[in-house]
Amino acid sequence: MRGGMLESLVVAVASLFAGFVDSIVGGGGLILIPALLATFPTAPPATLFGTNKAAAVCGTALAARQYAQRVTLDWRFLVPAAIAAAAGSGMGAYVVARVPGGDLRKALPFLLVVLLIYTLLDKRLGQSTERVHEPAPRWLGVSIGGAVGFYDGFFGPGTGSFFIFLLVRLVGYDFLRASASAKLLNVATNLSALALFVSQGHIWWRQAALMAVANVLGSLLGTRLALRGGAGFVRKVFLLVVCALILRTGYDGFLRPAPKPVANALTRS
Repeated sequence: MRGGMLESLVVAVASLFAGFVDSIVGGGGLILIPALLATFPTAPPATLFGTNKAAAVCGTALAARQYAQRVTLDWRFLVPAAIAAAAGSGMGAYVVARVPGGDLRKALPFLLVVLLIYTLLDKRLGQSTERVHEPAPRWLGVSIGGAVGFYDGFFGPGTGSFFIFLLVRLVGYDFLRASASAKLLNVATNLSALALFVSQGHIWWRQAALMAVANVLGSLLGTRLALRGGAGFVRKVFLLVVCALILRTGYDGFLRPAPKPVANALTRS
């Protein structure tokens, strides 16, 4: 295992909190990625991002399963969307190695501010599912999955939040159902990214296994809390995570030097 016992404990605790947050509205990378970078400052960023994905995909998959048991999901809509999300993520990771993402890094905080203001102004947004008897068109799911999946592979921060917002605004889901659906789409993008990491050998497997156990425990707690709290609770956590994303992406875009292409090519959701 890379690192000593103290380092492993630190990242395991971070992974637990990341799984908790990610299972509700996404954004676990806001917690786990900085923890990994701070704990292992000399490690290759690609290896840290790969190890993060190997752990996070376990918690995300468990959250998706837990939600599917309690929340009605439109599988005819979500399965094509998940396939498109996985393909988009792979394409984004391929493109970013050849096209710098600097302009997107600077534009992202402003886009998130618009998303935040829109959600705050529309108090009824996501409080109930509007499409109860009318199935959402598959092309819309494929479009959302492909576009956000590409973004996840190309850049990454806030992927879960973008999935949730688009599912609420365009498909008509409430926040709880949108969060549940976003988990399935996130599993698809994470697996696509993980395949890239595995092929390039960018994973510390023992460290990832410890983090995965912690991430799963956090995911269990977060999913149960979200199911108990309902759409109103998920909306509040969504707003908090978007605020954190604005601060994080603002710092990344304007204060911190741009990452190297190899780091950019690895998803951070």
